[in-house]
Amino acid sequence: MRCSLRTPALLALGAAVLAACSVSTPDRQAARAPAVAEAPAPAPPPPPSASTYAPAAPRSVTVTGSSIAAPQAMLKRAPAPGYLIIAPPQADKFPDKEANATQLVAEHPVSTFSADVDTASYAFVRRQLTGGRLPPPGAVRVEEMVNYFPYRYAAPTTRNAPFAVTTEVMPSPWRAGNQLLHVAVRGFDLAQAERPPLNLVLLIDVSGSMGGPDRLPLLQQGLRLFAESLRENDRVSIVTYANGTEVALEPTLGRDKQKIVDALDGLRAAGGTAGGDGLQRAYALAERHRDPKAVNRVILATDGDFNIGITDPKQLERFIADKRKSGVYLSVFGVGTGNLNDALIQRLTQSGNGNAAYIDSLLEARKAMQEELGSTMFPIANDVKMQVEFNPKQVAAYRLIGYETRMLARQDFKDDKVDAGDMGAGHTVTAIYEITPASEAGKLVDPLRYGDGKKAAPAAKGEELCFVKVRYKLPGQGASRETAHAVRAASVRKAFDAASEDARFAVAVAAFGQRLRGEAPVADYSYADIASLANEARGKDAEGYRAEFVRLVRMAESLGKTNPVGQP
Repeated sequence: MRCSLRTPALLALGAAVLAACSVSTPDRQAARAPAVAEAPAPAPPPPPSASTYAPAAPRSVTVTGSSIAAPQAMLKRAPAPGYLIIAPPQADKFPDKEANATQLVAEHPVSTFSADVDTASYAFVRRQLTGGRLPPPGAVRVEEMVNYFPYRYAAPTTRNAPFAVTTEVMPSPWRAGNQLLHVAVRGFDLAQAERPPLNLVLLIDVSGSMGGPDRLPLLQQGLRLFAESLRENDRVSIVTYANGTEVALEPTLGRDKQKIVDALDGLRAAGGTAGGDGLQRAYALAERHRDPKAVNRVILATDGDFNIGITDPKQLERFIADKRKSGVYLSVFGVGTGNLNDALIQRLTQSGNGNAAYIDSLLEARKAMQEELGSTMFPIANDVKMQVEFNPKQVAAYRLIGYETRMLARQDFKDDKVDAGDMGAGHTVTAIYEITPASEAGKLVDPLRYGDGKKAAPAAKGEELCFVKVRYKLPGQGASRETAHAVRAASVRKAFDAASEDARFAVAVAAFGQRLRGEAPVADYSYADIASLANEARGKDAEGYRAEFVRLVRMAESLGKTNPVGQP
């Protein structure tokens, strides 16, 4: 909210608001109403001025990191000319990770990371751009933007070998001489009749910060669509949390959809944020009704702002990781902006073998909660890890684009105790490397005076560019399996346009994400170049996702020219 201050009429009101802000969190709700009610009312202001007031006032104001409800009278009344407009600080929290650096193959020939099928970053970036703001760089996770889109990758043919791996290598559009390695993994899709029943606990944040129309009301709309998708033998419970926790719906079969919808419609937002306590109660409920033949999962819907009970992120991670061993997984739907704790949401999701989505509109709610129900709810593999070994005879250096929060040590690949991402039925994962061919090595570093002392690759493998491995566990199994794919130097496309539409579009999205983050490799590659790249690779776009992406690139281009204050 924009705070309006004019002397002397509002001095008492300002003092009352500051007093309310100083109250400790559990008591803040009770302190607000009297503080505002007892303040003397200012004289009616003159008509609003377009130059000093934006009518779309938010419903909360951020004060030193805490969210307090705004008095309704202040929401409805525009300030008069001469008022001081104070924009609230941005309190959203995102993982703080530097972009992956270029690695010399002679020194670090192997790249290892956990598979990621989250999509939250793309939806948040879209919300910022459509709202007229460039997103903060920390909010942009390139792999989540790339993996937001559906791709027509080759599918596996059997459930026992649940992954198909395909690769393409093409010239880099933003750096002459470099190449891009596009790695595509597609999971086996379960037929409707083969999908196990669901045992789900919806853990819904109903604290005061969830009161805005883009938070709890939006979730309620989306979860109604979710309820319509339930099958008769699916089972759903609802737990809510604010100052405390409450079971809003005992386990209910999917055939009783109206009872589920009525429970959702009855939710109201007020109070603090006892998220840790809510997680404990939700997991206890899920475990009590756990079905070994079903998909057992807690779905947390929140802005991520935990401030009562268990709030230490490491303690929450340990709790969720321990519960994961019992076969109960965690997924998260994030909402809101201004106090979105995306960093915490990411940590919890990665600990709980789940996926994270950000709901910025009813269309996104429909996509995440209804259309993609199969791929997100029905796991086909756990602890999915990817590893690429580059041949120094063919590749001088490489750089993995994105996945900064998913990097693993080389030895983690074979360590079955190391947690990694899980993949659902029909999911696709895309990874893109920028590589420098061995012929271009002189542009990076001088050759070693005394040589590297390493053996050359065997002649039979010398023509391989790299070797891609995917390691995973089938659900319920403790031992991992592997699938592998060799990439030959002869497969490199002579021109970028010769690559498939899916690969070229994924590259355009990766370029956009890097540009929004301000990464040096694409500093000279313009938004116009990116839009052109994406437009030429749109292909069949039945839902319009790719057309929307091109519009977002154009928005970023316009915002970059106007350079809003405080934006990158």
